[in-house]
Amino acid sequence: MHCIRPVAAALALAFCAATPLQAADDVSPLLPLSLDELIATPVTTASRRAEAREQTPAHIMVITREQMRNRRYKNLADLLEDLPGVDFQRGTRSSQYNNFAFQGHLGNNKLLILLDGVRIDHPAGGKIPIAENFSLYFAKQVEVLYGPAAALYGADAFAGVINIITEKAGDQTAGKIALGAGSYGSLEGDFLASGKLGESLGITVGAHYQKSDRAPLDDYYPNEFRKVAAGGKSAEQRENYVGEISSQSQYARLDAGERLSVGFYRNRFRSLTSTGDRPSAAFYLADAFWDTTIDTLSAKYRFDINPSLSSETVVDYSRYEVDPHSRYVNVFTDFKDHGYDYSYGRRMGIEQNLNWQANDAHSVLAGLGYRNYHAIETPDLPSPYDTAKSPGNQGLFYPNTSVPVEINEARYHSWSGYLQWQAQWNSRISTVAGLRHDWYSTYGGSTNPRLGIVLQPSQGNFIKLLYGEAFRAPSPEESYGAFGSYNPDGSRKGTHRITNPGLEPEKSKTWSVTWDWRPTRGFNLVTNAYLTRASQIIITRTIASNLETKENSGNDRYQGIDIMPQWQVHLGGPWTADLWGSYSYVKGRFRETESGPELRQVNITAHKVKLGVTLRYQDWLTITPRLQWIGDTSTGAINRVQNDRIKETDAYTQASLHVGVHKLAGERLSLYFDVYNLFDSRYYAAHTSSSSAVMQAMPQQPRTFMGTVEYRF
Repeated sequence: MHCIRPVAAALALAFCAATPLQAADDVSPLLPLSLDELIATPVTTASRRAEAREQTPAHIMVITREQMRNRRYKNLADLLEDLPGVDFQRGTRSSQYNNFAFQGHLGNNKLLILLDGVRIDHPAGGKIPIAENFSLYFAKQVEVLYGPAAALYGADAFAGVINIITEKAGDQTAGKIALGAGSYGSLEGDFLASGKLGESLGITVGAHYQKSDRAPLDDYYPNEFRKVAAGGKSAEQRENYVGEISSQSQYARLDAGERLSVGFYRNRFRSLTSTGDRPSAAFYLADAFWDTTIDTLSAKYRFDINPSLSSETVVDYSRYEVDPHSRYVNVFTDFKDHGYDYSYGRRMGIEQNLNWQANDAHSVLAGLGYRNYHAIETPDLPSPYDTAKSPGNQGLFYPNTSVPVEINEARYHSWSGYLQWQAQWNSRISTVAGLRHDWYSTYGGSTNPRLGIVLQPSQGNFIKLLYGEAFRAPSPEESYGAFGSYNPDGSRKGTHRITNPGLEPEKSKTWSVTWDWRPTRGFNLVTNAYLTRASQIIITRTIASNLETKENSGNDRYQGIDIMPQWQVHLGGPWTADLWGSYSYVKGRFRETESGPELRQVNITAHKVKLGVTLRYQDWLTITPRLQWIGDTSTGAINRVQNDRIKETDAYTQASLHVGVHKLAGERLSLYFDVYNLFDSRYYAAHTSSSSAVMQAMPQQPRTFMGTVEYRF
């Protein structure tokens, strides 16, 4: 039965693709962008220079401002959840909150997040929450690059790159403000304003805020959240479930003519550290939270050395910090209030790029860069970390012992250099060849090539072949993260994790082929097939009784295909439709050691289908239903025996509905009404961990509503 569903869904997708398309030309003036314009939208992420999506030597998707508005992608979590090849699990992790796999690659530290080409995720490559904190209120478009990009971007562009593109202020003062409210105490708002401060000085500023109590899941899933005795409390004394979250961000961009751009971006996210835990393993407390803040400040200076040679200098500073009052109250802290945690990361960097347009057919991009890092990682602390003191002067001891708490600090740096050559040999063949070397003071060097060719066998028919290698630098979180508690006599209590500063980078090799086909002006079909082999994967290994550490030991293999049709049709009269969808298949396997058993990769489903349509009445009404069918998903609860079945969460279907009314109040006002989990189904997200303390199948939210008012000026 399960194998029939994805096949039927794929056939339905192909049937929809065959519906009449010839009428799209008649209605293109009524659409924000025609399919022609969407495909021709310049992208910069794949080659660090503007080029058409069809011609870029990689599989890349572009999501425009209008698509984000109509589909209600309000943040990166919304967008990622709807992307082909992405397995997305909401609200399953205590510190990351959400979790996802990108074409089989598990974890957000394998996907690079950029803002106008500048990194805005963890400055040292650790894991962070990707949720409502990465709001998209200021985005002009989002470019999603699939596959390795280390030859251009260095560390952590392992699975792909997401680049949020903004735009400079126009000649006239303009902006928007939006306010929304919804189910379970949900509130959100954002504003964006831009204008000129002088003849050549433009500024754009914005901010967003969001909070939600979220649903009391114990009311909707009473079996999973049954109250049990724990931590000295009887079942009758246990607290109700809570799961609140909040986020905020601030954004600013200053442009001085065409040469200088200065940007600032901050995002913050707070969730509860009991997220994903069983009632027997944690207290559900509203003040036991995980709170992270990331600040990024950058500047770009561009100028032409001569008509064929241009220069860009990029300077950036990024800072990540966990609020010192972040804490756990769970089975690992004996349900006592001494599970505080703290983490800090800082990166400063400079990069000099040169772009040489040798002639109309050949261009060369080269760059040199330097980055300096500082990181602090703590184990569980008996009291909040004092940021006014150095790591070595905290004066903290494990509870009820004289054993001092060891806090780890790392300072290191890296150098990089890269070269890329792009050539248009004739109207039907173009190539790219690139190479980058990164050298880290912690472990040494890593060299990563990229080779690609774009063929156009006929009009509207493109085939892209790409080979690339990538690496992911070990983060301080992995090298220096530790935990454990002690008995009063100083002996170890329970499992301990110790540091391993000798970790080396994870490495991967990927082969992919992309077929981009447009038989008519109203229809586009993109198919991407890939094979990735990864080695030296960092895993947790037991090295002695109740003692573990991180080691380079794993080997992964992912293979899959994403099929993505998009089409525009005229439904008659003033009605038009923009339809999109995807069918994704992925098979992921891993070995924890060279001779160990091959196991199915966790947190991925073999088959998934994602469909959506925006129905438009002229340019003032949009109706967008979205539907997802997600197959059985593997969890972290694996049996390490050859050919033994991995535990899975059940397949589910989930739908949402988004309605927008526009051009009210002198064409300045829009109203939105969003319904999530439209059919109020009960479904579960897979957890990554194999620990008995977590829910392998995490209950998801019931039906929720959100209404939003947006005013433009």
